Amino acid sequence: LCTASTATQDVREVFAKARNGEYRLIKIVIENEQLVLGGTKRASKKWDQEYDSNVLPLLEDDMPSYLLYRLDSTNNQGYEWIFLAWSPDHSPVRQKMLYAATRATLKKEFGGGHIKDEVFGTARDDVSLSGYRKYLVSQAAPQPLTAAEEELRQIKLNEVQTDVSVDTKHQTLQGVAFPMQRDAIQALEQFRAKRINYVQLEIDFPNESIKLSSTTPTELKDLPKRIPKDAARYHFFLYKHSHEGDYLESTVFIYSMPGYKCSIRERMLYSSCKNPLIDTVENHLRIEIAKKLEIDNSDELTSEFLYEEVHPKQHAHKQAFAKPKGPAGKRGGRYLGGRGENVNQ
Repeated sequence: LCTASTATQDVREVFAKARNGEYRLIKIVIENEQLVLGGTKRASKKWDQEYDSNVLPLLEDDMPSYLLYRLDSTNNQGYEWIFLAWSPDHSPVRQKMLYAATRATLKKEFGGGHIKDEVFGTARDDVSLSGYRKYLVSQAAPQPLTAAEEELRQIKLNEVQTDVSVDTKHQTLQGVAFPMQRDAIQALEQFRAKRINYVQLEIDFPNESIKLSSTTPTELKDLPKRIPKDAARYHFFLYKHSHEGDYLESTVFIYSMPGYKCSIRERMLYSSCKNPLIDTVENHLRIEIAKKLEIDNSDELTSEFLYEEVHPKQHAHKQAFAKPKGPAGKRGGRYLGGRGENVNQ
């Protein structure tokens, strides 16, 4: 269950004070599935005059950490900060995974609008003052990415990716193939045969497997009610609708993760198990998935949202050019004539 909080009270208090310029540097580490304060430094000189002397001594050669370093410049939200993600080559793989999976959470806790630049480093030269200046040059005039920059790019893509591709399952820090329990497989086989229209799966942590959570009959209007507000889940939904005059039954995969209400371990494992699960469902159970979604808020699952996700290009074209076609073309919301109707409402 999701019982661990994201950040300790000490971290939240320091973050609140940091925005008025009280600190030059904040170090954050992960302990017992919480973001914990690893140290702070106050400003005494200009930002570049004390950068290396503040940053480099706080880096451990065998353990990742996060460093937030305050610049002297400001934006409309206050002081601007550099976010340093330190992940040395010799640190344990599990720690690398843990820190990679938690980066977005830390930024949300701190306030992404305050972060001007993000620098990812596996060696001290990457996150030194010289390394930061090289990063700025690379941003101003794009060059071939270094290995560290490419890894950061991949991490960023994984954070914002909504259309999951099974091709990502081979990434070094991605993919834990937990087996599905028999009742989960049987439910998906029934779903494939269209004897049921909804399957919810969850991770059985003690047994390191994926088990069946629910097969409650579900109409589109009921779908938001199926999304737990305090736990991650995988959902398979048979989306019944019409599109340009054709009746369709499309399988939609939804990965729901209610943000930092879940423990770091839960977020990490659900994210890692997702792609191997999709691979099994598509290539072994032969269920064709029309759309793969990631959501953190069940309110997103409106009929309009789902239609636009399943038919994005056609929908954009029809918005611009469609004309009403009489009674058969009527529909609620923003849909215009002839594009498609949601049957499952």
